[in-house]
Amino acid sequence: MDTNTAGSSMNGASDEKLAAIFDFRTSSLYTAAEKAALVLAEEMTATPVDVTDETFAEARRWYNEGEMVELVGTIAMENYRARFNCAFRIESEHTCELRGITPPPVRPAP
Repeated sequence: MDTNTAGSSMNGASDEKLAAIFDFRTSSLYTAAEKAALVLAEEMTATPVDVTDETFAEARRWYNEGEMVELVGTIAMENYRARFNCAFRIESEHTCELRGITPPPVRPAP
């Protein structure tokens, strides 16, 4: 989340928008396209991965084939990094907290 917070800020995302990420489904700060991408990210991040046909179709409404490849690749890379960091006990640099964004507690894997 720290790296993504920094990258999002450099691309124009406000602290308010970043703080609303945990409630993106109901937030008026996110577009329908962004919400579709975030639902896709959630489903790709679940263990086991379960991207529904509906979720993929909704993302395809907003993103062309090249953009979908980039989106899915980016989500996969972020999952890779998160799992790598977990295995090596690489901790957060708390960039989010320093900016007043408090992530929800991490739920243990089932």
